[in-house]
Amino acid sequence: MFCRCKHDHVLSPAERTMARHEVREVEQRQTRDSLRDSPALPEIEDLIIIYNRVPKTASTSFTNIAYDLCGKNRFHVLHINTTKNNPVMSLQDQMRFVRNVTSWREMKPGFYHGHVAYLDFTKFGVKGKPVYINIVRDPIERLVSYYYFLRFGDDYRPGLRRRKQGDKKTFDECMSSGGSDCAPEKLWLQIPFFCGHYSECWNVGSRWALEQAKYNLVNEYLLVGVTEELEDFIMMLEAALPRFFRGATELYRTGKKSHLRKTSEKKPPTKESISKLQQSNIWKMENEFYEFALEQFQFVRAHSVREKDGELYLLAQNFFYEKIYPKVN
Repeated sequence: MFCRCKHDHVLSPAERTMARHEVREVEQRQTRDSLRDSPALPEIEDLIIIYNRVPKTASTSFTNIAYDLCGKNRFHVLHINTTKNNPVMSLQDQMRFVRNVTSWREMKPGFYHGHVAYLDFTKFGVKGKPVYINIVRDPIERLVSYYYFLRFGDDYRPGLRRRKQGDKKTFDECMSSGGSDCAPEKLWLQIPFFCGHYSECWNVGSRWALEQAKYNLVNEYLLVGVTEELEDFIMMLEAALPRFFRGATELYRTGKKSHLRKTSEKKPPTKESISKLQQSNIWKMENEFYEFALEQFQFVRAHSVREKDGELYLLAQNFFYEKIYPKVN
């Protein structure tokens, strides 16, 4: 927050306009100088976004928006397809991926997405870091959705045969029989995705992994949304990164692909099944992480948007520069 000293006077609208005009001139001159002095791409054109998407968090619905916008907004979208959807890369693949992403000029600006654990680019001796974004979901709702997805698929690719196809057992029946696909251990996913490529991240129930995931969320991610409030997440991304997401909010509200992927035959679990899962320490940790992410998202949103007549509106720019010396000729 910018503070004004007691002896400062309140700027008139004309003075504010002049100050903003001077700032634009400074920024434009700096951009021209950087383009003249360096062969590098302009900063905004050099931008890389990585969306290391957690399964069953509305990731396909969100990614479809990027695909729909990439032609109009002139950026590239690339899917990171790992063997057997393994979220952990080998060390050599980590190095290849980091080098590819940072040096592949033809693919900049770029939006990379895939089911991959967080990867710290600073460890690999490269200049610049990508912008990370992600979405999380209530852990039990995510598990139930994934359970039925493996058996019945969704309306995105209804003809594709899924791994558990033919198994008609409901989630509640799985819980009653002690099945492995509904075990509390299956909840352990969002924490390791944010924790990253450390062995401890994948030790189910690790307190260290939870704390590392929290640290990465607030320090390494520009924005982490929640499935339940996806439109707000998209609106805030459009405001922060218009180079990629200009038009995303309107597309989400009106486009045919916005709610395209819906898991088929999904039956809500009973209170008994939910209560049983909530007794596990694994759920308590995953839920703690989800609540932490939700609180952070709502904090950022509260300082970015306002609600009026049931509609959300982005706040206008609320800072400017003044007392710029030496004066611009």
